[in-house]
Amino acid sequence: MVIMGRVASAFGIKGWLKIQPFSEYVDSLLGYKTWYLGHENGPWRAVTVVQCETHDKTLAVQFPDCPDRTAAEKLKGLLIAVPRSSLPEQEEGEYYWADLIGMSVINEAGETLGTVAELLETGANDVLIVKGSGPDVLIPFLKNVIKHVDVTAKTIQVNWLADY
Repeated sequence: MVIMGRVASAFGIKGWLKIQPFSEYVDSLLGYKTWYLGHENGPWRAVTVVQCETHDKTLAVQFPDCPDRTAAEKLKGLLIAVPRSSLPEQEEGEYYWADLIGMSVINEAGETLGTVAELLETGANDVLIVKGSGPDVLIPFLKNVIKHVDVTAKTIQVNWLADY
């Protein structure tokens, strides 16, 4: 499973949910009729998307077994995933945003800057938002800054100082 977002909150009174996508494009999840809800280590349960709309940087969705706000509030915090086999193949040096979230970021001096909390699309380049012990660190996702991404070890090595 690839985690593609999370249930942020209930949306309205008719069982709709606000979804925070973990993808480059807000509407990336719209191509999947079946999503999986659960926690990072499972268990996952399949849900069918009845309706889905984009709202700025979030999605509003409705599932058939979520008839009202009370039911929707019980789903808050659950993660949304799709099977990795349903995603298109990536080219060398390309990464799914969902795979980068949660990775440790370490600079060339060996200092751990924190973990990737989210990514931003700025138009010029994507930006990693790294949460650590201090203020958030914003790191541009550029070849001269991102030195190595190890998906297996869940680490990103960067040419970036801790006090930038």
